[in-house]
Amino acid sequence: MTTRPPETPAGEAEVRPAAQAIELKKTYGTGQAVVEALSGVSVSFGRGAFTAVMGPSGSGKSTLMHCMAGLDRPTSGKSYIGGRDIAALDDTALTELRRDQVGFVFQSFNLVPTLSAAENITLPADLAGRKVDKEWFGYTVGQLGLASILSHRPSEMSGGQQQRVACARALVNRPQLIFADEPTGNLDSVASAELLGILRASVDELGQSIVMVTHDPGAAAHADRVVFLADGKVVDELEGPTAAAVLDRVRALGAKRS
Repeated sequence: MTTRPPETPAGEAEVRPAAQAIELKKTYGTGQAVVEALSGVSVSFGRGAFTAVMGPSGSGKSTLMHCMAGLDRPTSGKSYIGGRDIAALDDTALTELRRDQVGFVFQSFNLVPTLSAAENITLPADLAGRKVDKEWFGYTVGQLGLASILSHRPSEMSGGQQQRVACARALVNRPQLIFADEPTGNLDSVASAELLGILRASVDELGQSIVMVTHDPGAAAHADRVVFLADGKVVDELEGPTAAAVLDRVRALGAKRS
């Protein structure tokens, strides 16, 4: 099995996937206590596309995202972001890649409690010593409905507001790729719909690439494609999903495993 992404002709680098895994494995523990979270996963996520990753608890979907995003190291296999082998990068280069080319939206928000909404949004750029484009910042917070709470700290925000701040932080640097791990898990239905609409627009209007881990068929229906995992393996895919089609596929996969 090759461990290199397909060769791309000169001048056609844009055809490379936004992210790609090749025979990715991840194990935890040793001996009889070993747990194989990923069992040789090979999958690609296209540029300018919205992909949802689904699977039952323990299927490896969050582990896959973390390994592909460079937040965790796989036991074996290869993971690429924009054609770059992230395993070949040292800690400094990996930090720069995540900071400059990748955005993250987590279920737990991961906001700094002592900082205002505005400071949380610009934190990655501030740490990098870069200026944020004021026009783009204004557009982003406007689209997310955050203009009136920029001076608020996380404790003064609702869960939906905190998640929108986390989303703005992921978008403000215009990353090529956004990983979202259960981003609607702590939100009500209204806030979830708003956030999913924003992620959908970032693909359609800005050409960004999104990989979203979710357990919700309704959330997955906002994507262009759904990848299904079970027992650490890719077991199915669905193009052009609807909530009903995703639910049917989830039920069918569950029946096969029972």
